[in-house]
Parts: sequence; C-alpha cells; structure tokens
Amino acid sequence: MAKKITVTPKLVKDLIVPRIATSRKGDNGIVLVVGGSRIYHGAPILASMAALRSGTDLVFTAVPKSSIIAVRAYSPDIIALPLPDDKLTSGLVNRLMAMLPKKPHAAAIGMGMSIAKPEALVSLIRQLRNAEIKLLLDASALIPEILREIAGTGTIVTPHAGEYNRLFEKHPGTNEDVQTSTVQTAAKEYGITVVLKGSINIISDGVSEHTAVIKRSTPAMTVGGMGDILSGLTVGLLTKYSSFNASILGVFLNGVAASLAYERVGLHMVATDVIEDLPNAMKPFDLIKDQDE
Repeated sequence: MAKKITVTPKLVKDLIVPRIATSRKGDNGIVLVVGGSRIYHGAPILASMAALRSGTDLVFTAVPKSSIIAVRAYSPDIIALPLPDDKLTSGLVNRLMAMLPKKPHAAAIGMGMSIAKPEALVSLIRQLRNAEIKLLLDASALIPEILREIAGTGTIVTPHAGEYNRLFEKHPGTNEDVQTSTVQTAAKEYGITVVLKGSINIISDGVSEHTAVIKRSTPAMTVGGMGDILSGLTVGLLTKYSSFNASILGVFLNGVAASLAYERVGLHMVATDVIEDLPNAMKPFDLIKDQDE
C-alpha cells in the first residue's frame, strides 16, 4: 500500500514548473470546459474562471444556448461556445468537436451538466481522448458507464463521497485510513487519478509511491461552487502537469485561496471570493526562466 504524505508549501514549490520567459499565447495551456444547464449556469463559469486563474492562456467554455448570455456577460475573458441543446446528446458532441477554435490540451466535463443518455457522455470522452486531450471528470460526468472508457488513461475524477458511491458503486467509508485504502484500490484498478473530496481530501493515481492527504483549510468551503473551482483550477494545471501532480497542486492551492477568502469575509464567503484570491494563493509559487536555462 502506498504511503500517505501530507502536502506542504515546500512540496508544492518543488512541483511547480517555471514559465518560459519567451512563451506565447497557448504555450501555457488551452482548456475546454463543458458543462452547465438551464438551472446550473454558474458551474461552468466558476470552473472557467478558475482555469484562467491557474495560469492557463485560453479557456473555451461550452454551455447550452440557454446559458450563453449569462456566461458571456460574466466575463470577457471566457470564450463561450453555444450548444444547441440543454442536455448533452451524441449529435451535440459531434457539433462541439467541430466548433472548437483550437485543440485544447485538457478538458473538464460535468460541472452543472445535464446528460440525455450515458452514451453521449461516453462519446464525448472517447472523441476527446482520441484527440489526445487530457481529461478531468466531475459532478454529472461521474457515472459508472464512463469507467471502461477512461480505464488506463490517467483521467482525473473528483468525486465527493456520494459521487464516489455512484461512480464506483461502493461507498468510500468515513474513516481516513479506510478512505485512503479505497481510493488507492480504485485508482489502481482503473488506471486513473482519484481525488476524493471532503474535510480530508485524498489523492491517488494507484501507481505513485505516495498517496496525498490534504485537510480542508476552512469549513467555509462547504459553500456551493467550491467543487467547480477545484475542477477548473486542476484542469488548468493538467495542461502542464501529470494527473497526480495537477491534482495535488489544485487541491492545495484551492485550499490556500479559500483560507485567504475566509480571512477577508469569514464564514460568509462565496465561491467567487475564492476565485478572487486564487492569484494571491498562487503568486508566491510563481517562477519564470529563460528558454535556454
């Protein structure tokens, strides 16, 4: 069984890859976010803004046409792609793949999403994988039908306990040691990276020597939208890092940003407060190097 490690600022600093001083737009990551529905229009917005704050250069946000005005009005930084249906369908998947302005390096799927049939989600995953695009799956995308499609791909899944039970058809338990063992087993069996979210976050890719354990930084993080921010932040990092390292960095830095937001507004913080503090959480770890170093 892999050893548990506690993630520290020193470990995070050791993992950070410097930005090349001469890099151009796109060199630091291009992300696709697919999510949203008639009710949950905010989830893909939060994920997209977090992906941008991760240091990613471009984010394409695919949402139902019913939400497109809200997404475009929220920020000019988001490149919004309108999908014709409120629910994900196989036909919609084909249209989305055809309308992408550039090939993303990584994609986050599921935040606030409504899915017509599991086959549509499987089709989207397959087409993105065939295009060699890294994947993070969250929320509505965490259904057992995806497991065969993502097996052995290193895909990141980010369930809370209830979603874990739905995805793997097994409850992760409530004891930290039991949860750690359960997460390690699932990650190894399917060849994916599992991020079990909760008061204690457990991260395993099933093959690394260590399993990462990161305690939630503040109980204010129970507010809605925190999972969307984590998905966006992590998928942005996934454009530059391995699934395991991107997950460690995402969970840790999300927690730091939440602590900073809590210091400002206390237990009354909302998800957008955390997005506001993501740059403050990440800036101390920023590194730049010349191309020839």
